[in-house]
Amino acid sequence: MTYSIVWFKRDLRIVDHAPLIHAAQNGPLLCLYIVEPSLWQQEDVARQHYLFVYECLRDLARQLRICGAELRIELGEVTEVLTRIHTHAAFDALLSHEETGNAVSYARDKAVARWCRAHQVRWREWPQHGVVRPLTNRDLWHKQWQSHMQLDCLAAPDRASLLDAGLPWMQQRWPDAAQFGLADHDPPLRQRGGRALALQVLDEFLTERSSGYRGGISSPLTAPSACSRLSPYLSFGCLSMREVVQATRQRLHQLSTQSHAAAAWQRKGLEAFLSRLHWHCHFIQKLESEPELEMLNLHRGYDGLREADWNPDHFAALQAGRTGWPMVDACVAMLHETGWINFRMRAMLVSVASYPLWLHWRPVGLWLARQFLDYEPGIHWSQMQMQAGTTGINTARVYNPLKQAQDHDPEGKFVRRWLPAMRRVPDTWLLQPWFMPIDVQQRCGVILGQDIALPCVNLEQASRDAKARLYAVRTRPEVRAGKAAIVEKHASRLLRQPARNQPSPAAVASQQSFDF
Repeated sequence: MTYSIVWFKRDLRIVDHAPLIHAAQNGPLLCLYIVEPSLWQQEDVARQHYLFVYECLRDLARQLRICGAELRIELGEVTEVLTRIHTHAAFDALLSHEETGNAVSYARDKAVARWCRAHQVRWREWPQHGVVRPLTNRDLWHKQWQSHMQLDCLAAPDRASLLDAGLPWMQQRWPDAAQFGLADHDPPLRQRGGRALALQVLDEFLTERSSGYRGGISSPLTAPSACSRLSPYLSFGCLSMREVVQATRQRLHQLSTQSHAAAAWQRKGLEAFLSRLHWHCHFIQKLESEPELEMLNLHRGYDGLREADWNPDHFAALQAGRTGWPMVDACVAMLHETGWINFRMRAMLVSVASYPLWLHWRPVGLWLARQFLDYEPGIHWSQMQMQAGTTGINTARVYNPLKQAQDHDPEGKFVRRWLPAMRRVPDTWLLQPWFMPIDVQQRCGVILGQDIALPCVNLEQASRDAKARLYAVRTRPEVRAGKAAIVEKHASRLLRQPARNQPSPAAVASQQSFDF
């Protein structure tokens, strides 16, 4: 008996799943998920990711069982697992989605390709999101993205179409996270995995919460409900990008028939959300086109900018939420409890790490990858470098945590929620508690340096020095000369005519204006 293997990776669903549908049309199949030790032992994964995947797989197994198939789980490196299966019962095709992951998954995919050639197994991959492989240039990327999103979503296979290969010897127990050295911490308030929950979150956002999207996603007070909260479900493929785009467009069409002010405001929110779905794929495409940006400065002229000045005390303070700036420390506390903060607060965290604390983006990025439940390598590393100023094409954004607190948490509700000691600090000293006189500290029962950390550095002076060091590199002739090639390869073409050979100022401006 010949059969196909459908290899699930970060596409944990049965709707809009081209490999599964294709396999169902071509005879018996084996639905397979592989727990890969090499991936789960990396520095960019955490227990919360592992448990979220487990929750997604339980839901996926339920969906497949309804359709007449079983989800088989194997432990081991992919080529080892494929060899075991092939030796026991040879298969002739491997079907999966493309993946734009980290360096380890990239190397793994190359090893799988070699294995398939050696064993005369056809490996066919389908694109996920709107990422194009291979991509020669960005001129037509936006058009290709639109074409992908306009294709009909594939319905889930019906029971009659799925013929399980029936290999019960395959089933294994889900390995304990400790087996891979994953730390014990799991954010108690994080989102839970699975397509059923993903659909519920999508419906709530499209019908209700999207009305707060515009104007609500910047403040950490309103962002938890104003943001879509779909990012972890997109990262692990409980939902396809295409079905989210199409559901959003359908909701926009429904709202277009309504004339009241609330509908108009909600339309604006959903239009802004659609643009961010486009940018989601835009950033993943960067890593697909240049895998080295996970490890190396996108613009190599910035090599050595921060690497030699690593300060372990600054990094330890950041990780512990003891920088002394309440807005920063509250964000770290929220991350620890929820696995999520909104985009502006992420930008502020990376900015504080990159400028006043002068920390290289790579170790900070690994730490934040473990903190973010929705860690998506392509978006994560592109944004880390954008905020650190090492892309060579983006305006340096130095976020002042005091101004962010004043703009987005003027009454201190956010910092007082996540930093209990701040609840005893009078409003007068809310933004800069380190200036509290000793008698005020004694009356409030708050001791600076103990209950509330003192700032690691002088914020104003350290930020000024950091910007001077960055711009000293940026103005070098050889660094300026290297900018054009990066713009040509990675910059958006939304405001650019495809026929032009050189990037226009508008294209560069559009690339620089996108917020973190």
